[in-house]
Amino acid sequence: MSTRLMTSAEIREAFLRYFETQGHTRVASSSLVPANDPTLLFTNAGMNQFKDCFLGLEKRNYVRATSSQKCVRAGGKHNDLDNVGYTARHHTFFEMLGNFSFGDYFKQDAIKFAWEFLTASEWLGLPKDRLYVTVYETDDEAFDIWNKVIGLAADRIIRIGDNKGEKYASDNFWTMGDTGPCGPCSEIFFDHGDHIWGGLPGSPEEDGDRFIEIWNNVFMQFNRTADGVLHPLPAPSVDTGMGLERISAVLQHVHSNYEIDLFQDLLKAAAEIVGLDTTQQQAEASANGSAIDYPASLKVVADHARSCCFLIADGVNPSNEGRGYVLRRIIRRAVRHGNKMGATGTFFYKMLQPLIETMGQAYPELAQERSRVEALLIREEELFAKTLEQGLKLLEVELSDLKGKVIPGETVFKLYDTYGFPADLTADIARERELEIDQAGFEKEMAAQRQRARDAGKFSIDYNSVVKVDTETQFDGYDATQGQGQIIAIYKDGAQVDHVDEGDEALIVLNQTPFYAESGGQIGDTGIFKNETGIFEVQDTKKSGGAFVHQGIVTMGRLSTTQAVEATVRADIREATARNHSATHLLHAVLRQVLGGHVQQKGSLVASDILRFDFANDQPVSFAQLQEIERLVNLEVIANTAVNTEVLDIEAAKGKGAMMLFGEKYGDEVRVLSMGSLQEEQQFSVELCGGIHVKRTGDIGLFKITSEAGVAAGIRRIEAVTGHKALETVQKADADIQQINQLLKAQKDQTVERVQANAEQATALQKQIEQLNQKLANFQAAELLSQVQTIAGRSTLITTVKETDAKALRHLHDGVKSKLDNAIIVLAGIDGDKVSLIASVAKDFTANIKAGDIIKHLATELGGKGGGKPDLAQGGAPLNDTFEPVMANLSTWLEQP
Repeated sequence: MSTRLMTSAEIREAFLRYFETQGHTRVASSSLVPANDPTLLFTNAGMNQFKDCFLGLEKRNYVRATSSQKCVRAGGKHNDLDNVGYTARHHTFFEMLGNFSFGDYFKQDAIKFAWEFLTASEWLGLPKDRLYVTVYETDDEAFDIWNKVIGLAADRIIRIGDNKGEKYASDNFWTMGDTGPCGPCSEIFFDHGDHIWGGLPGSPEEDGDRFIEIWNNVFMQFNRTADGVLHPLPAPSVDTGMGLERISAVLQHVHSNYEIDLFQDLLKAAAEIVGLDTTQQQAEASANGSAIDYPASLKVVADHARSCCFLIADGVNPSNEGRGYVLRRIIRRAVRHGNKMGATGTFFYKMLQPLIETMGQAYPELAQERSRVEALLIREEELFAKTLEQGLKLLEVELSDLKGKVIPGETVFKLYDTYGFPADLTADIARERELEIDQAGFEKEMAAQRQRARDAGKFSIDYNSVVKVDTETQFDGYDATQGQGQIIAIYKDGAQVDHVDEGDEALIVLNQTPFYAESGGQIGDTGIFKNETGIFEVQDTKKSGGAFVHQGIVTMGRLSTTQAVEATVRADIREATARNHSATHLLHAVLRQVLGGHVQQKGSLVASDILRFDFANDQPVSFAQLQEIERLVNLEVIANTAVNTEVLDIEAAKGKGAMMLFGEKYGDEVRVLSMGSLQEEQQFSVELCGGIHVKRTGDIGLFKITSEAGVAAGIRRIEAVTGHKALETVQKADADIQQINQLLKAQKDQTVERVQANAEQATALQKQIEQLNQKLANFQAAELLSQVQTIAGRSTLITTVKETDAKALRHLHDGVKSKLDNAIIVLAGIDGDKVSLIASVAKDFTANIKAGDIIKHLATELGGKGGGKPDLAQGGAPLNDTFEPVMANLSTWLEQP
């Protein structure tokens, strides 16, 4: 890491600037009061302001964003209040640095961005060997990116499964709620060192403080419906977050967030405000070169000052319910802890000025709302003083009726919950009367209250059931892409309206429609509605109960309820989707034929440009098997047999041998789809399906598999294309082969032979280069012996060689060492703008000087990284103007005792 400590403000700016260089738009922090979001008490994550972007309900003029979001977690299910002040990292207020992709880049770029910002010397420059990552247990894609693209060793990548009691309940699987966007995540952990207790994530010691999460990449990959099924999102997105306080602690070489510059300034001011003498702590910290470890109560005051001032600045008023009640609790907790340290009168409002000095430049609303914030804090402190007086009177009444020596937990809780009378104050008074409180009973009541708060803060929403319409829509689209319908309901901004005008985004329900609603993995239709008054562009179609909900925007005029419209589906997209859907059925049948009857569908996505099919299978599908699968599916396509559908009762369908599809619910009557050639008096594929299909298998045109991979334990995924997309894929492969042949100057039938010959030649040449480098190193080594000098009584070689990379430098070192016994060897190799370093120390000398110390010294002075064992160490650094003087001064450094 850099020798100069970055301030928190510099880290915040560096993060935002880095992502701007990567094409992200810098977006200001949103309010702590979520806009139009009933699911949240307070803004608690950077993604909150972008939720509608992730849900596809809002389009912005950018697809990449970065922000530093102010957050509060002190109510509902996100409640850190009781831990604040007593742990190293819990806060009521914190800043979340985030970068976001709305259907643009996905896992690989997100991981590359995080790694580069954290480890690149021009950014944060964290040592790579102190970083670990976690991935969701079945997320092989993320694992491979970390391992094969980033180059992180497999033993530094930890898989975390469902460790919270149910499916997808995991530290490494993120959900927006019970339904809606969700997906695996990959966390990055920093190792504070073995002098701190704790173990890696997933270990019994994971709750220790040694390995601390500093970054979380959330991959919004799926949409979870109310039945718990995960459907792949058509445009996967990225939501990442890194706590500013945590990364500041890492970069400022401290262990607790309260030791970073942001908090040290606030804590110093808080100590002066409450009248706490910290002279001794300051002297001890100065002597040790460390930050002051302030008392827990002072940490509470400093932390709570941030959340209270920011909440009031964002419009929250203290009250007895909702957000105002949480704010009141935070204020009273801060005042109580200030009083414990000796503060008298109103003091808490005085914390605003040092907060403005510390954070006002980044958040000007603090200064702009100064008078309001101070006035409300003063009023709340005065009100709390009266509350304490009332609580004391009530406690006296309770004590007068007390039988025994224990104050019941219910009484302690009543004083706390109703009157804001702190339990520790009740305990203090009880102790003075030689009494005690029923702590277990109080905790039981508190646990019940927390559960009520969690239940109240859950605000469960099914994002797939935005509207409720009693009337069912008649679907007329199996044989048509155009039809008439009457508008029976319109929804705008979540409310039912009579009409919508040009530019309005809306949900429209018809009494009958040719538009297919998303179901069974098949995407919803798109197209237009129009009549004499307006045009509505349908961007998606979904089901809400029995109603078909058309989501889109009015592009011209006005549309009103009771009006008739002409509904026209995008026929080209419908036809491409139908080809992929029918191919999915053939693929399913072929998989069972090639791999075995154990194959069961576990999910699917049918869009116009691709099909995805997830199925149960313990082993990867081999290349030979994939070719056979392609061949058999295309045989059915070429056969051009008719696709038949019929409506049967469920028992008759079962008797016909129809397969029940994963995730589908069937009524008494079902639609049975039969397709393909006859095999043993049954058509090749017979399944229950309500989707749109081709008329004959030949309409599929061509089927081409594009990928096969594992997506979960025992679950494989095949992606494929059909029709025009399949032809494009085949032609692209031919074009690639043609280009390769041109480069190799080979005929079409010689590609493999020529590539193999080139690979063998490259291997042979590499061996020759290695041999020549070794000989060159031996030659150079003999020449370098003339530069050996005696430093502090030890034979020492210090030299720089040009045009030498790290590997060649190691060869050179080995050659020198074989010819030079009992010595210290320090070599620097210059390769372009990089410097490679290597040092070795004879075992006779390692008691006084260590190779690792030599490399650490050089790397630190040169702005690089390095280290190693006492007898051998390596490092690297950028080449700059300090290189020559640093190397020249090494002899002097080695002479020091």
